[in-house]
Amino acid sequence: MTKAHQLFTAVPKKHNCAQAVMDGCGGTPEQVAGMAACGGGRAPGGLCGALHAAITLCPDHAEEIKSEFARRAGALTCRDLKTVAHTPCPICVETAAQLVETYS
Repeated sequence: MTKAHQLFTAVPKKHNCAQAVMDGCGGTPEQVAGMAACGGGRAPGGLCGALHAAITLCPDHAEEIKSEFARRAGALTCRDLKTVAHTPCPICVETAAQLVETYS
C-alpha cells in the first residue's frame, strides 16, 4: 500500500484523491493545496483527480501514465471510472501513485 493510499483512506479524511497522490508522492504543500479543487471529477477535462496529480508530477511521461492508468483502471475520467469500469477511488489513488513511482 502506498503512502498516497494511506492518506486517502485515513480517518478523518483530509485529502481528496488528487491531494493524496500529490502529498503521498512528494508534492510540495503548495501543490497539495492546489489539488483541493481536483477531486470528485473536477480535474481538468473530467480526468480522475488521482491521474491528474500523477500527470502533474511527471509531465514528461503524461501519455505513458494515461495509457497505463487506463489499462489498469479501465478509464481516464472520474465519471467513466465510477459508472463504466466500476473502479473504486482507493484503487485509482493506488494506481496513480504506483505510476508516479515508476515514471519519476
